Amino acid sequence: MTEHLPVRPTWVCLRCDAPWPCAISRTELVDEYGAARTCLTLYLGSYMLSAAEDMSWVPTESLRRRFLGWLT
Repeated sequence: MTEHLPVRPTWVCLRCDAPWPCAISRTELVDEYGAARTCLTLYLGSYMLSAAEDMSWVPTESLRRRFLGWLT
């Protein structure tokens, strides 16, 4: 993994300042978790819950799309 990590409470990428998970972190997470998609989904879901606490003004559906919607 590189330095494409989330910065709380804004949930932007430490490295590229894009909303986290950024494109690079998504690629790295898929590579890291491989076939363990359920584990990746649980990991990102826990981050989504933390982000929901930090950014209570953001609609839940928007956070769901951001953190989980890209998983196919």
